[in-house]
Amino acid sequence: MGADGRLRAVVGLAQAMAAASTPRDSVRAAARGARLAMDGSFAAISAWERERGCLRVLVNEGERRAGEEEFPEDESYPVHDFPEITEFLHERWVGGGGPHAWVESAVGDRPGRRGEALRRRGRGTCVVAPVVLSGRAWGELYVARDEGLPDFDDGDAEFATVLAAVVAAGLAQNERLEEARRLAFTDPLTGLANRRAVDMRLDEALEEHRRTDAVVSLVVCDLNGLKKVNDTLGHAMGDRLLERFGSVLSLCGAMLPGALVARLGGDEFCLVGVGPPADDVVRVSEELCARAAELELGEGVACGVASTGDPIGPVKSSRRLFRLADAAQYKAKAARSAGPVVAGRDTAVVRLADAAAQEAPGERRRFRGRQ
Repeated sequence: MGADGRLRAVVGLAQAMAAASTPRDSVRAAARGARLAMDGSFAAISAWERERGCLRVLVNEGERRAGEEEFPEDESYPVHDFPEITEFLHERWVGGGGPHAWVESAVGDRPGRRGEALRRRGRGTCVVAPVVLSGRAWGELYVARDEGLPDFDDGDAEFATVLAAVVAAGLAQNERLEEARRLAFTDPLTGLANRRAVDMRLDEALEEHRRTDAVVSLVVCDLNGLKKVNDTLGHAMGDRLLERFGSVLSLCGAMLPGALVARLGGDEFCLVGVGPPADDVVRVSEELCARAAELELGEGVACGVASTGDPIGPVKSSRRLFRLADAAQYKAKAARSAGPVVAGRDTAVVRLADAAAQEAPGERRRFRGRQ
């Protein structure tokens, strides 16, 4: 491949990574682009997991051998078997050099496990390029050729160094996008999901309910006493109460497989369950109320439950499920209930929610003064 071909390959790799919609697609695009650019038979991208002391393979692309999965669950290698990622590269950087790729051969005498791995898998040569993010070794790009094909040379190593830099730039961009996506669906104070995430999850859940009759449940919680804590002890203590209750909600939500727990805003939280029976959701809500009552700050929680597993009538949209859970929660608050109020099991809640909907269609809350 001439200079023009290599330039096109670099551009193609960068474009493919930019077009990837998920981190998995991004690393696959990176490995495939590097393999094609290097005329390789196989390529892999591995991340250095410092806490585990290993290189974990994220993707195997190209002509895979037995045991090599495209996206392995846990294919990893101790870094002491491949010390270049920690020792050789570090010495190069300390000496003023930059990260540079190198070539290994199945018949070479370089110490380490690379040659052995090549021979075991019927490959003749490979080039290994460090992937560096923010000045730190992140992992490596590995491209190999099968036995009988031309060996990689120093020029290939130079080119692989360039490709690794392009891969690093693409990974950094994807990490920034993932962080932005995470922040878009996360409450910054508690770390729980936010209202946007709840709306999306409920829309998906109700679509599943229409297809399979899966039970969809919504628990809405109003944290009692937050204003009093803010007014008497300060907003820092109020934030502490919100964080503590968020932890309690997360713990209780874990009792329901696949549940989503969220802070809707202010002193209001919720839990979305898809699949578990309504009785299980109610039991978890009772546990939540009991644990909230034991918090050193605040005055417990008012909790309302609405589930398609109870006699609440058809639920065609998340708006109605919210309205029912809201009505139950407001009734719990007005009665200073120590446990949850459940729509359908308390028939007055359904009437209250439906009456409010007729007066103010599209609005969640029209319950104050109706208890």
